[in-house]
Amino acid sequence: MTKRAVRHDVIRGIIRKGNIKTQRDLVEQLSAEGYDCTQATVSRDIAGMGLAKSREGYYVLPEDLRLQRMVGELVDSIEVVNNFIVLRTPSGIASGVTVALDAADLKGVAGSLAGDDTVFVMCYSSIDAENVAAVIRRLQDQ
Repeated sequence: MTKRAVRHDVIRGIIRKGNIKTQRDLVEQLSAEGYDCTQATVSRDIAGMGLAKSREGYYVLPEDLRLQRMVGELVDSIEVVNNFIVLRTPSGIASGVTVALDAADLKGVAGSLAGDDTVFVMCYSSIDAENVAAVIRRLQDQ
């Protein structure tokens, strides 16, 4: 992986944790993670990754915007069972939610499977399942 690709992965993690409103905030978080970047570099990263601002003014990933819309409007419940996450949707909606979930490429997800009104998300560990569920809940609440 190139330095830029690694930095983009770190940026994805920082953005998914939330609370990044400015380029300066992102530069500071990257510095805390051990990446010494200029604001110009971060500006190019933001443009290259297609980051957008939410209604609340926070940076979000483009793939998370779609997932946010899907889970915010279409997911009725989120339940963690060991290393699985079970998402309940209205009938016929699960496959669309799964496509958005797969596109988001959330860290810790091994794969997903959709039925008619249920999505099973298999994570590598129960800790990963809790972390992924927290990301999904945060997106649902936005």
